[in-house]
Amino acid sequence: MTDTTKALLRSIRALTGSSQALDGSNLPDDPVELFLWWLQEALDAGVEESRTMALSTVDAEGVPDSRMLILKEVDAQGWAFASTASSRKGQQLRDCPAAALTLWWQPVMRSVRVRGRVVEAEREESVADLQARSPAAQALVSADDWTLWRVVPDRVEFWQGSPDRAHTRVIYTPEGSSWRAEVAEE
Repeated sequence: MTDTTKALLRSIRALTGSSQALDGSNLPDDPVELFLWWLQEALDAGVEESRTMALSTVDAEGVPDSRMLILKEVDAQGWAFASTASSRKGQQLRDCPAAALTLWWQPVMRSVRVRGRVVEAEREESVADLQARSPAAQALVSADDWTLWRVVPDRVEFWQGSPDRAHTRVIYTPEGSSWRAEVAEE
């Protein structure tokens, strides 16, 4: 990297959104509840494409890949997304059924990261998801190839940015049949 590139990158403003304090003493017991709360706040703040996320997988050699997808559902079963099973991501999910998701809502300086094992949804759910797409989008894929997957999380991390760089993280991990939330400040 040249000094000019370094100077250019350093000149670009970062963390320019509107930050809210995160009260770690009043967290829901379940990360899905906090996610839905944050999603609604992002929508209320006018965050566009708030369901767009990065899906990260690895190939058979352990080389990472990442791409942008749409979050389809969030519930007790996991975070759902869909694509063709014959795609590169489909092959990677068969070879290594684990993934990470990242959602970034810049205007509110929030990020959510989800990581865990990946399971295929029931065939009926995949068909229903395909049928919910526009006719033009349906025509691009085979119904037999369209697959809905869920990331069943073993870690969900909520990051609240701060202009003064005193960021706050809330990390949920499973603990038996419930979740443990830990607040960490950077």
